[in-house]
Amino acid sequence: MKHVLATAIVAGTAFGLAMAPAGAASLVSAKKLEINVDATKTEAERTALWEKIGGWCAISEWHPAIAKCEASKDGDTEMRTLTLKDGGIIKEKLLEKGTTSYKYEITESPLPVKNYTAMFSVAPDDDDLDEINVLWSATYDSNGAEDKEARKVIDGIFKDGIASIKAKHGTAEAAGEKK
Repeated sequence: MKHVLATAIVAGTAFGLAMAPAGAASLVSAKKLEINVDATKTEAERTALWEKIGGWCAISEWHPAIAKCEASKDGDTEMRTLTLKDGGIIKEKLLEKGTTSYKYEITESPLPVKNYTAMFSVAPDDDDLDEINVLWSATYDSNGAEDKEARKVIDGIFKDGIASIKAKHGTAEAAGEKK
């Protein structure tokens, strides 16, 4: 059984995401985790991993900064309120939901960003049939902070989240394959 190949920062456009109109946001952060799987079971393993990490409030189970997630509805719109371990509150709105992906935006947050739209997904690798990828990317603008500081905060959030997923689910066995 193979282990995780690599964790790499990639541009959000490499994910094929058209999250915001050109020029709408000035910054992009992205993280990708590649997991080797049995090429004959790629779809089953992708689905199994998504069941573990992809629920709208599952972030509280794998991200080390999240103490609690509460899902709610505002009319037909799905929302979540993330309570951070340091007491901060982040409110997010679900924009789109796919079989193994979702797109969301931050509506309220103590983070130094605005116009934040992100995509989280588990997808087959484009060029390796024996890999699945956990992809997390966002476009945003800084909000009262230098661009460098805003990017550092979001990159850190993504890095810690992907590292936690890697630690908990970074092998084909963790993704869903049984010995």
